Amino acid sequence: MIKQLSIFASNEPGQMVKVTDALSAADIDIRAMSVADTQEFGILRLIVSDSEKGRDALKSKNCVVSITEVIGIKVPDRPGSLAKSLKLLADNDINLEYMYAFITISKEYAYVVIRVQDTETAEKILLENGVELVTQQDIDNL
Repeated sequence: MIKQLSIFASNEPGQMVKVTDALSAADIDIRAMSVADTQEFGILRLIVSDSEKGRDALKSKNCVVSITEVIGIKVPDRPGSLAKSLKLLADNDINLEYMYAFITISKEYAYVVIRVQDTETAEKILLENGVELVTQQDIDNL
């Protein structure tokens, strides 16, 4: 399991600056990012170098932020690799709430972040079927 920051922000100019400035001032590196928005608000999801320190830095700037546990998987960089992992979850009735990916330093793998209701069961199924999970230490070492 890896930790993700989820930030709820109004959809107006300067909100992303507020978040990135707060993280920068706390010496927090952003490893991955996903933004989902509507006309009125957005949810920014981040994988960062230190989630607790990042959460505290954002809260000090009056940001609405929480830490969410998500699953990270290593996906070989070849066609069908992601589909194989997602099929394992679907075949076991595990609903995928959202996902996003980011490239690693290695050209062999991409890291994919997935959020499901039952994280422990999903991790067990993936591991039993040879899917390599990304750990918090892997993220910290990027």
